[in-house]
Amino acid sequence: MNNPAKILVVDDTPANVKLLFDLLTCNGYEVVTAASGTEALEKVEAGQPDLVLLDILMPGMNGYEVCRTIRKNPATEILPIVMVTSLDPAEERMNGLQAGADDFLAKPVDEQELLVRVRSLLRIKELYDTVQFQSAQLAELNKTLEQRVRDQVEQLERLCRLKRFFSPQLAELIISGGADDPLKAHRREVTVVSIDLRGFTAFTELSEPEEVISVLNEYHVEMSRLILEYEGTLEHFVGDGIMIVFNDPVFIMNPTERAIQMVSAMRNRMVELKEKWQKSGHRLDCGFGIAHGHATIGAIGFEGRKDYCVVGSVANMAARLCIEAKGGQVLINQKTLGKVEEIVETESLGQIFLKGFSRPVAVFNIIKIKDQELSRIHNNAIAEKETI
Repeated sequence: MNNPAKILVVDDTPANVKLLFDLLTCNGYEVVTAASGTEALEKVEAGQPDLVLLDILMPGMNGYEVCRTIRKNPATEILPIVMVTSLDPAEERMNGLQAGADDFLAKPVDEQELLVRVRSLLRIKELYDTVQFQSAQLAELNKTLEQRVRDQVEQLERLCRLKRFFSPQLAELIISGGADDPLKAHRREVTVVSIDLRGFTAFTELSEPEEVISVLNEYHVEMSRLILEYEGTLEHFVGDGIMIVFNDPVFIMNPTERAIQMVSAMRNRMVELKEKWQKSGHRLDCGFGIAHGHATIGAIGFEGRKDYCVVGSVANMAARLCIEAKGGQVLINQKTLGKVEEIVETESLGQIFLKGFSRPVAVFNIIKIKDQELSRIHNNAIAEKETI
């Protein structure tokens, strides 16, 4: 409905028109006028009034004909129409109802009665407009419901895929647009950690599948808990092998330090797991490889199945170092050592030929993190989280 409400006054007598015009405008209504039935229909179509005060006796097209014409148009079939007549009210009421009128006023018009009837019909018109608007909204929602459901399902599936690699909080942040899409190909300087169980092949040959699955589940649960705790990103796991990335998709101030801190915690946890497994006759241990460098990161795969993947020599280096590591060893190359040599104690294993690399690589085993550095790394990690 218009604001203020628009009322069309239709009468061929100028004095009647002026009387109604002055009364309605003084009460806050917008008033337009028409002196004939034909002009009234033009004003209804062009001006979209909220109510019509319609004289019955007019030359040419009378009020009944105007009313019937208005009612035939679906756009104006519920437009409130009040017929104004100086004829016998009883007889005119029946004819007016048949024509489609909503109410009647006798001439001379009583001002109070006019205003009461106008307010009543406008209130009904406003309610009807509200219902029509809500119905249109509902119809539009129904039109787009199927697409919105598809979009939400796709978003949930994407969230589930992201949660395989990142913490739930980060996955939801990515979905909401609060972080860059990590599955879009990009280049980043990262620290990569590769870990693998030692003695796993022999273990699988001598154990029942259910027992193998039980040990793997325990191993993955404990390692995954530490990955999340130290804010690593799970690149992938296959059987007993796990690869973790630091500094993507979330920036970490000292990714190599964080990686070594995580691996130190993993190595300590493996001591407990080894003791437990040994009681069941299983001789298992874990080897670690860590490398730092640039990589291209993004999604690889095919439609319906894409995985987060790190591509580059840094990932290969971490994997090859892990293969060379004996149980409990954490192997790094010279470049990675340069990032952390002040905080770790190491031993040199000399030059080793690694598969996929044309030249021998200087390899070092991390014996431990220097005692005085443990608290500093921990405090830095806490401060970094608070900053984020």
